[in-house]
Amino acid sequence: MFNGISGGGAEDLAQLQSTMRAIELACSYIQINTNPAAAEATILSLHQSPQPYKACRFILENSQVAAARFQAAAAIKEAAIREWSFLSTEDKGGLISFCLGYVIQHANSADAYVFSKVSSVAAQLMKRGWLEFTPAEKEVFFYQINQAILGSRGLDVQFIGIHFLESLVSEFSPSTSSAMSLPREFHEDCRKSLEQNYLKTFYSWAQDAALSVTNKIVESNSDVPEVKVCNAALRLMHQILNWEFRYSKGGTKGSINVFSDGIRSDTASSRKTEAVIVQPGASWCDVLVSSSHVGWLINLYSSLRQKFALEGYWLDCPVAVSARKLIVQLCSLAGEVFPSNNEQMREQHLLVLLSVVLPWIDPPDVISKEIEEGRSGSEMIDGCRALLSIATVTTPVDFDRLLRSIRPFGTLTLLSLLMGEVVKVLLANSNDKETWSYEARDILLDTWTTLLASMDGSGGNAWLPPEGMHAAASLFSLIAESELKLASASATTDEDDADCLASVSAMDERLGSYALIARAAVDATIPFLTKLFSDRVARLHQGRGTVDPTETLEEVYSLLLIIGHVLADEGEGETALVPDALQSHFVDVVEAGNHPVVLLSSSIVKFAEQCLDANMRSSIFSPRLMEAVIWFLARWSFTYLMLVEDRNLGSNQLQSLPSRACLFTFFNEHNQGKFVLDIIVRISLTSLMSYPGEKDLQELTCHQLLHALVRRRNICFHLLSLDSWRNLANAFANDKSLFLLNGVSQRSLAQTLVLSAYGMRSSDASNQYVKDLMAHMTSSLVDLANNSELKNLAQQPDIIMLVSCVLERLRGAASATEPRTQRAIYEMGLSVMNPVLRLLEVYKHESAVIYLLLKFVVDWVDGQISYLEAHETAGVVNFCMSLLQIYSSHNIGKISLSLSSTLLNEAKTEKYKDLRALLQLLSHLCSKDMVDFSSDSIETQSTNISQVVFFGLHIITPLITLELLKYPKLCFDYFSLISHMLEVYPETLAQLNSDAFNHVLTTVDFGLHQQDVDIVTMCLRALKALASYHYKETKAGNTGLGSHASGHTDPNGVFHEGILSRFLRTLLQFLLFEDYSTDLVSTAADALFPLILCEPNLYQGLGNELIEKQGNPNFKTRLANALQVLTTSNQLSSSLDRLNYQRFRKNLNNFLIEVRGFLKTK
Repeated sequence: MFNGISGGGAEDLAQLQSTMRAIELACSYIQINTNPAAAEATILSLHQSPQPYKACRFILENSQVAAARFQAAAAIKEAAIREWSFLSTEDKGGLISFCLGYVIQHANSADAYVFSKVSSVAAQLMKRGWLEFTPAEKEVFFYQINQAILGSRGLDVQFIGIHFLESLVSEFSPSTSSAMSLPREFHEDCRKSLEQNYLKTFYSWAQDAALSVTNKIVESNSDVPEVKVCNAALRLMHQILNWEFRYSKGGTKGSINVFSDGIRSDTASSRKTEAVIVQPGASWCDVLVSSSHVGWLINLYSSLRQKFALEGYWLDCPVAVSARKLIVQLCSLAGEVFPSNNEQMREQHLLVLLSVVLPWIDPPDVISKEIEEGRSGSEMIDGCRALLSIATVTTPVDFDRLLRSIRPFGTLTLLSLLMGEVVKVLLANSNDKETWSYEARDILLDTWTTLLASMDGSGGNAWLPPEGMHAAASLFSLIAESELKLASASATTDEDDADCLASVSAMDERLGSYALIARAAVDATIPFLTKLFSDRVARLHQGRGTVDPTETLEEVYSLLLIIGHVLADEGEGETALVPDALQSHFVDVVEAGNHPVVLLSSSIVKFAEQCLDANMRSSIFSPRLMEAVIWFLARWSFTYLMLVEDRNLGSNQLQSLPSRACLFTFFNEHNQGKFVLDIIVRISLTSLMSYPGEKDLQELTCHQLLHALVRRRNICFHLLSLDSWRNLANAFANDKSLFLLNGVSQRSLAQTLVLSAYGMRSSDASNQYVKDLMAHMTSSLVDLANNSELKNLAQQPDIIMLVSCVLERLRGAASATEPRTQRAIYEMGLSVMNPVLRLLEVYKHESAVIYLLLKFVVDWVDGQISYLEAHETAGVVNFCMSLLQIYSSHNIGKISLSLSSTLLNEAKTEKYKDLRALLQLLSHLCSKDMVDFSSDSIETQSTNISQVVFFGLHIITPLITLELLKYPKLCFDYFSLISHMLEVYPETLAQLNSDAFNHVLTTVDFGLHQQDVDIVTMCLRALKALASYHYKETKAGNTGLGSHASGHTDPNGVFHEGILSRFLRTLLQFLLFEDYSTDLVSTAADALFPLILCEPNLYQGLGNELIEKQGNPNFKTRLANALQVLTTSNQLSSSLDRLNYQRFRKNLNNFLIEVRGFLKTK
């Protein structure tokens, strides 16, 4: 419809005008929402037309409708990217030159979004041809841009030139680049070339542009046009410094460790504010460090700041914001840009920047007051960001020393004073969440975290100077007092607010930073915390029965959270160690009972023990306070209780400290450890029995506290000797009140009790312990299933609750399977096999119970399958097949398509979780062939797992319709299993009957057309496995996929091609004509290669069809050559080995780049 390219012959002027009017009309219809479908179709036809460049140029140059010009620019981009491979060099350069000339010519246009789009198109096209253009050709473009940036053609053109470089840099940056259907290597090569050869030049051009207008801006008393150019230049410089520099001049990826030895890799894991470290390399020294660039920037901002000191709005004007951003960015300059033998240059650079930042933040109280009176807080916040940037590239000692050369105190003291002022403002404005102080607090906490996290695991605070320790202690004292005031105030408010500690984890992230500050000065902070806690506990006792304790209870709650973070790190997923700072201090302590950490810990344990008294429980220990108690005991016990010495050696210099020995021995098994362990177990039982309905408290007890105890093997030995633990196990088995726990707690408690069996002295004893523990559960399920009145009883609410509870407990026990207790848990599952099948039939309409039944079986099979002998495996497999058949016979989970319209969100997909559980069950059965600890030899294995799993799939796949596969979770689980089965057991698939085989492959075809890259990847891997299996088998003289691979004629005389032929067509269609992620090309190549080898005649025929469809003789020739090269270049052979796969991937990439553009052109 909209054909024409420059130089391709004259086009009738009337046709061009008609095209322009059609696009203008379509744009106006879209704006007023009149017949939008037709309007969009008109615009789409322009975008998809072959070579629409002349029409687009005509629209850009003549249309008075901005939206039409925008669409014309977009169409140029789409067509050029699509047709790039067959455009001539002159056409490619001409398109870029036209776009650049257009934005320069229309530099003063009021439609900024149009010229921004055209500029972006020029940048995208320049990147597309970047690796093709010679340096001389690039120089032609950049000469035009440089001339614009020099300002000789006016401020508007100067701004346009800078704006184009912004677009170009953005296009070359991986995070903001446009998709071009090209391999990742192309983008990386472009990035490397720009970084090494042009980025520094662009920075210098921007700097020169800003310099050219600086005097005019400084001398003017009002806003002048030059400000726009200066702001754009500053913005471009900031964008370039924000670049992720990877390459040095030599072409190797460069990196630098900006911290001292001992830095932890997770220092920024909890940070809310990221400071980007700028590491451009040694070649940038002359531009960023040696020159007067920093001085010019500082003078510009300082001059304007002084000039407009009385104009409060100026701090938020664009040029001020851009200048501050650039200053902050320069604060994080690091690496080889500073000569390695010139540390003084780096320190002087940071000191100069710190000097200009100081007036933004110091004195903190004065600036804070001005902000509260109406001044903008943006400068203060940027000052905080600057401190964070400096902290990111310095050690704590270097950071502190910077300020000492110009002030009587160090930078750490300033940081402490600044943070203290922010905390005071927060306390005064605790109800206003939109104040500047919240953002400032987060940034300053990240600064402390950056400085202190590097020392927290490397021998205490040996690097922190005494004044810095004093500053940290003072700041922590202020923070703690403020948090207690907030906690006290929250007792009288009704707001459900996270900052008012609505849950145990509400303050977790912030408290982690507070803990680092406290550990930087433990000599002061630990005794301080002990006094705070003791004072609050004493206040509770003194006012008991006469004074409302709510405010004090909130303070104790807050203190428990703070102390828990200071004394211990989170142990989730790793071994918890006593923080080095707590091990390395208190060197004068010689008696364990006098160690400050021991005193603080003991006072909290003693306080927690009081909850065992019913009167104290009713008057003091509310469910909310108990949550904090349980949380603290879980965190503390995993770090300090019955420590294993070699687990906490810490730094070498700590091992011989007497104070460390005091800390480690006080709570060990030979001292107070067993006594404290007993208290903790009794507290746990109390929280479960005495606080009915408190879900959060019970989950904390089961999942965190009790689970923390059994994670340590040495503690398990002592647990089983305690009467309190036996009481807990007895209550679990017999006390009806524990049956009221929710499902998660039931499961977690059962898992914990079974895991504790490790503490038995022998495997037989461990198994007997588990049998005794679970006997009541299994017998109740067996008795119920055997009850003749089961059908009538089953629907009673109390019976449903009982069954659900027992199944959760069985599932928890199954998930605790270990070699030591495997036999008992196997027998537990074996004893309830028939009851499970019986209940599956009875509860066929109770989806919640069905799901619990299935999940128990899934977890039990997962834990057992790799240990089972051949005859046991056969029994389990038969049980699983019976379960699948019963499930299928009742159509459980099968939803009528007439209802699917109501299942359009994630909540509704949970109705299919039982189907997902069944897929997981089949996946666990697969693992038997991968991991097998049984004593049987492979020859004695009587069960063919692959046949069993395919049979299981045959049973349940009719329930999994294509409609249901549109739901992500079910889809992923299904294709994970299908992909695994086809990759590992293609020979078993070949043995399936035609219907079962076709059903599996139909879903694979469906998966190929999903948008989820992971799903498509799994289907491509499955195709690769099938095709390579068939090719290798037939080459060896076997049948391979047999009749499934060969075509056949049905009774109606219709020919049906074989499955491999079908997928060869599908995959070629997919690669040549459909939209997909370039990440899929390599995986698709691995599938296409064996398909071509299996069906060479069809490949040749399909290629000939494509060639004949091309009306352009040039395209015919190029396509024929490309198809030939695809299967012959790079010494490609017919062997399916790794080297040939690699060669074919490269061939396919080149093939798609060569032909996909003109094949997709309509």
